[in-house]
Amino acid sequence: SFTEWELVDWSEQQAVFNFLYDSLTLTVVFGPPIDGEFFASRPSRSIISLDFESFLDEEQAPPSSCVVLRLILRFIESQGEWQEKCPTVHDLPQALFDISLVVNRCRILGQELEFLKKWGAKFHLLETDIKDTEVKLVFSSTAAFAKFDLTLALSHDYPSAVLPFSVHTRIGNIGEKEIAAVLSSVPVGHHYLRRIVTSINENLLLGPK
Repeated sequence: SFTEWELVDWSEQQAVFNFLYDSLTLTVVFGPPIDGEFFASRPSRSIISLDFESFLDEEQAPPSSCVVLRLILRFIESQGEWQEKCPTVHDLPQALFDISLVVNRCRILGQELEFLKKWGAKFHLLETDIKDTEVKLVFSSTAAFAKFDLTLALSHDYPSAVLPFSVHTRIGNIGEKEIAAVLSSVPVGHHYLRRIVTSINENLLLGPK
């Protein structure tokens, strides 16, 4: 189920939908009825515009919420002119589904980031730092004599695409080659980020086996 929207207004002039706990609003402005076409037993209408507006206070919101909304807005921008994709009310359910799918995946990503901030120490994760659409994970393990930064580039395709990464080694011999070997064994999919962190911990940070 990817119904991530809430209908807050539907009139002859427009429909308004909220996403992400009212932090993102979509306003759909209707045009005149279309002769001979019906939608939900009522005359179908053309759509003049679809306008998205963010209401998230980025200064007050946690970084995980900011990156989630940033990724969703980048998806929206990447789709070009939404009115061309959605010229009539008939096309609106598909547009809402497409948006909801991305919102759902990005919202889960935000929950994963919050999980790592709270429980990261269990995986030898010292720090989870979010900037723009990148997350820097600082790992440190005495048993493995290692400390390094793993920076992952997030996108609105998460978790269906492999995450580009870079590694900065501070202590020890764990570098890009070792991280790449671990990441190659982690398939994309649900909780991709958490599984990446778990796999790095289990394969590289627990010390000699």
